Amino acid sequence: MMDTNQSLIVVFYFDGITDNPNLEKVIFIILLAFYIFTVMGNTGMILLITRSPNLHTPMYFFLRHLSFIDIFYATVIIPRTMSDLLSNDKAISPLACAIQMYFYASCITTECLLLAVMAYDRYAAICKPLRYYIIMRRDICIIFSAACYVDGLLTAMIHTKNIFSLTYCKSNRIDHFFCDGPPVLKLSCSDTSIAELVLFVLIGTNMVYSVILVVISYTHIFCTIFQIKSTQGRQKAFATCSSHLLSIGILFGTILYMYMRPNSIYLNDRDKVVSVFYTVAIPLLNPIIYSLRNKDVKKAFIKVSKQNFPVGK
Repeated sequence: MMDTNQSLIVVFYFDGITDNPNLEKVIFIILLAFYIFTVMGNTGMILLITRSPNLHTPMYFFLRHLSFIDIFYATVIIPRTMSDLLSNDKAISPLACAIQMYFYASCITTECLLLAVMAYDRYAAICKPLRYYIIMRRDICIIFSAACYVDGLLTAMIHTKNIFSLTYCKSNRIDHFFCDGPPVLKLSCSDTSIAELVLFVLIGTNMVYSVILVVISYTHIFCTIFQIKSTQGRQKAFATCSSHLLSIGILFGTILYMYMRPNSIYLNDRDKVVSVFYTVAIPLLNPIIYSLRNKDVKKAFIKVSKQNFPVGK
């Protein structure tokens, strides 16, 4: 039962990235630039993979889905944050907050799973090269990608329902710039121990089997690479994995830091900085990592550029 002097919250307010008015316009311009380059970079990657026959391989099939998720992921967070930077009223209804949390959680879960599946793809390419296109045939790739999306959507649904089934009657100010689990849970006047446990188990379960798949895949990959006698062959094999490993390290590291801790040690300002990184920077980093560090992508880009913008002799 609620006390008579308590009332249910009908609207939340974000504290935002900063409370310094002088910084808000600067941050707005930075976020706008990041968002434009994120959409352009990932859209460009999707179009390049679609139009380049030499990129019609399982690895780039998953990379195209990763780019799609990154566009959606950035769109869920950045435009709303930019709008709040130009507004004094950073209000959001509980329904809108739940919707943002749902799509954010589904995107980040799906991205983790896609990166794990891509590790298995690299294992098949390097350790089973003669059977690669049998192991990773198109119908298997479709099943893997569909499973990532379904898992992401179901996990997000359980996560969001778990948090918004609680009663909120404390402060209505979310000490964050978007609807994330830990800062929203802090506002609940219900017992949040079960909700925190469910959050920990959901994220932990997805992270555990993602990390296990990555570790097993790369253990076999490194063992195979070290057996290659040619130095050039080893370098080529490492080159095909370096971009993927960099993406995994960045995303998994930030998620482990942010969510695999008790809600009680959520560190406001420091965690806001980390949140800005993985919600704004990571969607932009993937196309940069896979374009600048990948010879196949560079060759495909040059070829498509010449076809669309021929230079007269």
